Amino acid sequence: MHHANHFYGHAHVLARYCGLGDSHPPRIDGYVQHGWNIGDGLAPGHPYAEFTPSLLWSEQTRRRAWSVGRRNVTVIGAPFSYLLAMRPEDPPESERTGTIWYPFHGWEGQDVKGDHKELIARIQDTEDGPVTVCLYWHEYGMRRVRRLYEQAGFRVISHGYRGNWWKDTDPFFLDKQLTELRRHRRVASNRLTSAIFYGIAAGCEPAVYGNPMVLANEDPTFGGQARIRRQWPELHGEQVDQSTAVAIARAELGADHRCTPAELRELLGWAKRQEERVDH
Repeated sequence: MHHANHFYGHAHVLARYCGLGDSHPPRIDGYVQHGWNIGDGLAPGHPYAEFTPSLLWSEQTRRRAWSVGRRNVTVIGAPFSYLLAMRPEDPPESERTGTIWYPFHGWEGQDVKGDHKELIARIQDTEDGPVTVCLYWHEYGMRRVRRLYEQAGFRVISHGYRGNWWKDTDPFFLDKQLTELRRHRRVASNRLTSAIFYGIAAGCEPAVYGNPMVLANEDPTFGGQARIRRQWPELHGEQVDQSTAVAIARAELGADHRCTPAELRELLGWAKRQEERVDH
């Protein structure tokens, strides 16, 4: 299995949906898109075997993949959509309150440069309720960065470690994220990212504002932040039209392309695995 299929517990979520339980998921015959992006669904720099099937979130991503020459592509929807299908009616909070804010983050290979104090001031000027700041594990482990948000009076959390090269993956990363999103009225970030689309799908009012910061050696191949702001202007700002946001999120997460468990088992190469499970 391509190691990126384990990121954020995606393979684990899909295995649960397919009825294979919470144990180590079987090998996926293909590359599952692991985050929202404006390219062909593959993460730049990750090793990729030619002709390997690409299992993508949306029809838009499939068309972009086709335009750059990829042919073995199938739209299955985002793993988060499958989690929503498994948890459609969690016990609701008494009332959604405040905002969960996701500062743009780096990772093992790239750091983010930006003024967190400036961003904190903007958040304080904009949000009118309690704020939870969710830092990616990379920044959460930087005490200097984490303390800035804590000293501002924000509740500071992390959803956990995404995993890397099949190690230390938190299989319930997305479950933790969904639980937190459903506690909040708003979801916000300084860049349009997966978390914003997840928040919209989970019923939050979205917002994208503040300095987008700079990612070291950011890949400009597909147009970067300039293109994102041009193509999705409706999702940028301190207040966003909810009905428009919901329609865009459904399309980007491929909500209408979600497979049945039997269909997904076939696409992932798990059909025989399920038959063996049933037979025994």
